[in-house]
Amino acid sequence: MLGWRLPISAVLIAAFTTAFVYDHKAGAGAPLLLGLCLALAVRGVWEMVALLRTRSFHPNFLLTALLTCGVIGANWAPYSPFPIFRVSGLGLVTICYAFAVLALFLSSAIRFDQPGKSLETLGAELLIVSYVGVLLSVTAQLRWVAGPDAGYLVLGSLIIAVKCGDTGAYTLGRLFGKRKMVPWLSPGKTWMGALGALLGAGLGAWAWLQWATPHFNAGWQPGDWYWVVLYGVVVGVAGLVGDLCESLIKRDVGQKDSATLLPGFGGLLDLLDSVIYAGPVAYVLWKIMPLIHMGLDQAPE
Repeated sequence: MLGWRLPISAVLIAAFTTAFVYDHKAGAGAPLLLGLCLALAVRGVWEMVALLRTRSFHPNFLLTALLTCGVIGANWAPYSPFPIFRVSGLGLVTICYAFAVLALFLSSAIRFDQPGKSLETLGAELLIVSYVGVLLSVTAQLRWVAGPDAGYLVLGSLIIAVKCGDTGAYTLGRLFGKRKMVPWLSPGKTWMGALGALLGAGLGAWAWLQWATPHFNAGWQPGDWYWVVLYGVVVGVAGLVGDLCESLIKRDVGQKDSATLLPGFGGLLDLLDSVIYAGPVAYVLWKIMPLIHMGLDQAPE
């Protein structure tokens, strides 16, 4: 597995870095990020539908995919050519999610034919739109939370903190892990691995913001080290919990991986679980913590 993970990770890092560089140059509208998020959404919904088509669950892929893409696409409303849709921040996302809930209830009512399965399917569809659509949508908002010019500095801090946490967990867990953390959900996770996740995430966030901040703007400076490390640790905790929560879904339906998309990784959700779970946490932390220092004329509103 490790032999597959290393070369695939190198290719993925190179591909995403290239896409992010070009999307940064494309301006605040972030068209490449929109395309990427929609592609991730469709694949993520497909995997969730496949996982949840068991017992009395019969979620509709096309319906949930369209609604999920609508919730995510609402993030780009401020850059729409139609003024009526230019609602900033998460306002239109919330409205779109509310209408997605209405649509799912209406669809369930139309499809009803006998008692015993409608609410289970409706619950599965609400879970899919919420888990994939809302979490990925709030994570995408990191593109603008500190201003459009800092978008990939912020997104990079999340991805690097979470993935450095994964690396730290794997390393310390393999070398020193003995006490299992939650064996009924994730048999491979240990308390030593959890410590490695916190250390890796804290150091990863600090290293990224120290190195990358002046590369985005020579006038910017990273925040004090203790704020940055605390940010990384909290994000690392959220990523660890996110991994466990996806394990909850898989274990409850009797699956080891969400799919077989990439050798050594499993499905897309196995790659994204910790990132999208930590995304809303990172969004709040970037709102309240001094993680970078900008000039007053460049600070986000």
